[in-house]
Amino acid sequence: MLPSREAKRSYTMKIHTMRFRVISTFSVLVFYLCVSLPAFSQVDSGGIRGTVKDRSGAVVSGAKVTLTNEDTSLTTETVTSDDGNYSFTPIKIGTYTLEVELQGFQKETQRHTQVEVQQQVKADFVLVPGSISQSVEVTAVAPLLQTQDASVANLATSAQINNLPLNGRNYTFLSQLGPGVTGLSATRGLDQSGSFVANGLTTVHNNYILDGIDNNNDTVDYLNGAAYVNLPPPDAIQEFKVQTSNFSAEFGRAGGAVLNASIKSGTNQLHGSAWEFLRNRARFVTRPFRPTSSGIAVLPTTATCSLG
Repeated sequence: MLPSREAKRSYTMKIHTMRFRVISTFSVLVFYLCVSLPAFSQVDSGGIRGTVKDRSGAVVSGAKVTLTNEDTSLTTETVTSDDGNYSFTPIKIGTYTLEVELQGFQKETQRHTQVEVQQQVKADFVLVPGSISQSVEVTAVAPLLQTQDASVANLATSAQINNLPLNGRNYTFLSQLGPGVTGLSATRGLDQSGSFVANGLTTVHNNYILDGIDNNNDTVDYLNGAAYVNLPPPDAIQEFKVQTSNFSAEFGRAGGAVLNASIKSGTNQLHGSAWEFLRNRARFVTRPFRPTSSGIAVLPTTATCSLG
């Protein structure tokens, strides 16, 4: 029997309904990604903001401000508002060059402006009357006091992470150098994993973030007691910051401390590193009060080797 006209119409309506559901679901997913990804990216980034004025102290509106990443040459532009303010946020951590120009004023350039994790850098400019072909260059100087953020934090740079003594190549041990942070006593292996106590709260109140992504181990790790999931080698860490007080509300999970780490990214120049980390009995040194056997110090049997 041939299908009736009503059956064909019902079949066609089902196809259109299915297509509508697929398109609607896809549109919702795209909208969610577009909204959520910028929000996550702000966690491991910083910002630059400031005010542009002339010599008389009056604000300058409509001035073009250009921001250039000195490592990647990535450039972005904005224009000062009616009150002379400008803002670049969020931006990746790194070193930047700022340029301000407006017809009737000399071009102002500020180089080597360093942006750290969760740092809001303030860079103000005073324009001098003159030709736009003339330029005034200044070198940015790190402020003695951070007035844009009230959080209490300790920053570890790439040079400090690689040069300070680090047992087991675990960068989280360096967080114990920050204010309000103490290490743990030897119990259940937590002291070997780099876990720490901040502001008197237990380790479960700390928040581990890696490149803006949740890096917390929400399960009970009976093997090594680590509170984090992923542990990159120190050579891969660009910098990390341990915030123990008055940090932003976006870190709602933490009651103790926030350990915010950022991994190195590519630049215009080829760079990399190679290492061999060896630890064996031949390199161990006896310590006072070490247990002895027949008058001979007993050395640990631990041996580790790491290549990368």
